Amino acid sequence: MFGQTTFSGISLDAAGLVALADLSAISKRTAIIGSASALDIFFLAPGIHKHQNASEVNFGEQPATAALTTGYIFRVENPATVWFMQRIGVTGHLVNIHVEREKTTGIRSRYFLKAGVMSSILFLIGPAMTVAATCFLGSIHDWWGLGTILALALARLLNVVVIRRRSKLGWKGKSEPGVYGDLLVLLSEDRWIRVRGLVDDLKAVTSGKWLRNTTAPESFAVAVSTLIVYATAALAGNASKIGSITLLTLLLASVSLLGLSNELARTFHMHGRVLKVVGPPKPYVRRLDLAEELIKESKRKDWAIGLGMIIPETQKNTDGSIVSDTRIVQL
Repeated sequence: MFGQTTFSGISLDAAGLVALADLSAISKRTAIIGSASALDIFFLAPGIHKHQNASEVNFGEQPATAALTTGYIFRVENPATVWFMQRIGVTGHLVNIHVEREKTTGIRSRYFLKAGVMSSILFLIGPAMTVAATCFLGSIHDWWGLGTILALALARLLNVVVIRRRSKLGWKGKSEPGVYGDLLVLLSEDRWIRVRGLVDDLKAVTSGKWLRNTTAPESFAVAVSTLIVYATAALAGNASKIGSITLLTLLLASVSLLGLSNELARTFHMHGRVLKVVGPPKPYVRRLDLAEELIKESKRKDWAIGLGMIIPETQKNTDGSIVSDTRIVQL
């Protein structure tokens, strides 16, 4: 019935090209949950061939950061964490974040249920749509359309395996159990983020690498998956009209759902830790007001001098020369 349906005046021979759209929804989803899950294999959306670019979601920004408890100055180099801060940051406001270990166990600890209830519901619709589309194309004997879906799922599988291997916990510095940390992050566009929690938890989400470099076999697998995506785009035109419509609807609906799911995500996960926003953003008329408030709270100002938020005090020697009290900290 459906296999013989015709749509006069409508050409969908290039419907498979939608899969080649350079959309970042898949990469952002990976950044939100800190890795990839087996269920991601069945979530087919444009941008599959860009999955490994998840480490570029922060557009290269590495914001200056100060430890209010020690005065050390460094940069947050974890791109996923930086992207999360960019997303929640508000110009001229201080946003407070708390970091802690994940407490959920069982099914709630699964990757696909980590972003909140509404976000997870929207995400779960995607794989269900893929299964429905697969069954439908099989029932109408549209083998080209069915083969396209299976090929895209294979490309997803290769990328998911590589992401999970690359996102394993690596070097995070020396452990400091029981020590409390307090960080101030200065993002671009005058967005200020304060991150608090145990030092070991802070290190897990800010230091070292999130996604390590790919090995030779992993690079080969990624190259194969990319070729598969391009091949399916070229061969999808052999599907029937109704098959092409099914593929086009699946890809467009899936990327829309994934984008909305990402926007509704309320938490950020990384290496068994979860970052949550605490309270509403607090506005400041000038950055100096923020610095003075935190200096009083932390009872030290070396971190503010290191960040360039205040000018260091100076004193004169007996010969009239000026000496600065700024200390040089070696990291």
